[in-house]
Amino acid sequence: MQVMELNHKKILVTFLMHLGDLTLTTPFIHALRQAAPDSHISMLVDEKLKDVVLHNPYLDEVLTIDKKGRDNSILALCACAHKLSEMHFDILINLHPNERCSFVCALTKVGQRVGTCHSLFKPLWDVFTPLDRSKHAADMYLDVLKQLGVAEPKHLGLEIFPGPEATAAANGFWQEQSVDVTDQLIGFNIGSAVETKRWAPERFAQVADTLAGRGFKIVFFGGSMDEDMVTAATGFMQSQPIIATGRFTIGQLAAAMRRCALIITNDSGPMHVAISQKVPIVAMYGPSHPDLYGPYTDLATIVMADPPCNGCAAGMKHHCDDMQCMTRLTVDQVLAACDYWLSKAPVSGTGMETKV
Repeated sequence: MQVMELNHKKILVTFLMHLGDLTLTTPFIHALRQAAPDSHISMLVDEKLKDVVLHNPYLDEVLTIDKKGRDNSILALCACAHKLSEMHFDILINLHPNERCSFVCALTKVGQRVGTCHSLFKPLWDVFTPLDRSKHAADMYLDVLKQLGVAEPKHLGLEIFPGPEATAAANGFWQEQSVDVTDQLIGFNIGSAVETKRWAPERFAQVADTLAGRGFKIVFFGGSMDEDMVTAATGFMQSQPIIATGRFTIGQLAAAMRRCALIITNDSGPMHVAISQKVPIVAMYGPSHPDLYGPYTDLATIVMADPPCNGCAAGMKHHCDDMQCMTRLTVDQVLAACDYWLSKAPVSGTGMETKV
């Protein structure tokens, strides 16, 4: 551990990973502000994901890179580093050893370069804080602060602040769908970028129809890339759900999910968005490890096949001919988890989740 004075500094935090990963940095952002209340804190993120932190009250400024668009070249990344250098940051904290982000950080002139980085750039770091990958990802990022001398990082779990425009858009969508204040909504997030994380659409349909039969209104979330999966699931249904798939920005999605009594979800980025809104979730887990990337909340039940698939225990597979880790996960298990949360009032907090 190297104790570093963080207060009264101009700090840049850099992170260019995916939606779920970025959401898992929000406890770090909160804790950094608590440790450095009088510092100017900026954060560099992927432009397409800026909603995750755009209205975060613990940041003074959000900077962006269009990493898969106009900034997807070495020259563009060099230009970004030049602009960052002109901002004269005292401290740069990089939170992930991603090559692209490490490259930008290495070229940026700052007072001190700290955090983690790709091994190629390690000699350029003033203070290297290795990531402890035995911890949950959110705690792993918080541990960077501990290595810099913050003994007990203070935070409130995952936090996305949608902003007034996103909140208005979500409210307008519910009005458009004739949802009133007495309706109880249950959200479904059935997509995932990794096919081995996807539970079968017909099983989602069975759960949705059962809950609709009990008087709940069902809504399907997800991005435009999930539309085929949602079409497949709703094609098995007898009831008529609300389709919000592809309708929302990230900020709008957060605001819309806040309206739900429960979210039923695969392991995915939108799962973490739901958690950031303090909504109870039921999450299906197969090939990935919930201890490292699972729901960072008390308000969650993880549903897994029993017994777990031994093939997944050795590490997450992106392709699998068997997929017993998901096929042995039953509708009855999911409904039992739903009944648990629907029978009690939500409680706030972060910590361990239940498993069935």
